[in-house]
Amino acid sequence: MSPLRQALFDYLAVRRSLGFKLGRAEGLLVQFVSYAEERGEQHLRISTMLAWATLPINTHRNWLAKRLSIVRGFASHLHTIDSATEVPPTDLLPWQRCRATPYLYSDDEVASLVTAASSLRKGYRVLTFQTLVGLLAATGMRVGEALALDRNDVDVTHGVLTIRMSKFGKSRELPVHPSTTEALCRYLCHRDRPSVTARVRAVFVSNTGTRLSYANVQWTFQLLLHRAGLTRRSAACRPRIHDLRHRFAIQTMLDAYRHGEDAEARLAVLSTYLGHVNPKATYWYLSAAPELLQLAADRLQRYLGGVS
Repeated sequence: MSPLRQALFDYLAVRRSLGFKLGRAEGLLVQFVSYAEERGEQHLRISTMLAWATLPINTHRNWLAKRLSIVRGFASHLHTIDSATEVPPTDLLPWQRCRATPYLYSDDEVASLVTAASSLRKGYRVLTFQTLVGLLAATGMRVGEALALDRNDVDVTHGVLTIRMSKFGKSRELPVHPSTTEALCRYLCHRDRPSVTARVRAVFVSNTGTRLSYANVQWTFQLLLHRAGLTRRSAACRPRIHDLRHRFAIQTMLDAYRHGEDAEARLAVLSTYLGHVNPKATYWYLSAAPELLQLAADRLQRYLGGVS
């Protein structure tokens, strides 16, 4: 094994010990190290990193920037033990900001998605997607977190869902409304649930009894959007399943303002509930809601006017 490849394995081990999963990053870094070895590299050079990062053609510039960013992390680590390693500057391949504008679902639109699921073939698939959409809207959890739920993660007695080893290797417990656990129990105990799932720990399963896949969910959700008649509101604002998480965050803060609660304290709780490492990540979920901004402005105006 070459010193460069051994350094990569050590780097991945260190990162994973900190909670990073690095699924895609590992594959790309292995490709990069092979590329560097073919060029006879003993120490990483910026020219080699840039050449590898820009190998794909007819692709978005952000993907090239992502490739270089992944290699930059490895180079930064290696530079601490090998001063001959070069580290590319962060602006060598700058990102083009193109973050999607959140699609804020109304109550009626969420209901229309649940109704649209009733048109799916096979009864248990109907119940699967009705329950999944309802759970995402009611908890704001990530899609991957919902699909990773096991049956023993649902505590009906205490009304708590356990999210295990999610983003950044974090786990957390989500207290939920009794109606949420009741819906999950109905789903788990439904007579149409495939019998083979007795050997599968997953909550959400396909009609064949396997854990529901992310690709299956994304494809089916697009079908539900079409059948519910939900279309993009602008070039940058199209309905996505992830926007159910945005909706939960905004509804939580709207509730705090409407009831005169401490919005700052509620934001801290919301950030923890959503599984964010830092509250600043939560602000993005709140940035596109006119009603929320108006309520915040009204409260500020009352404060400046001396009205309690």
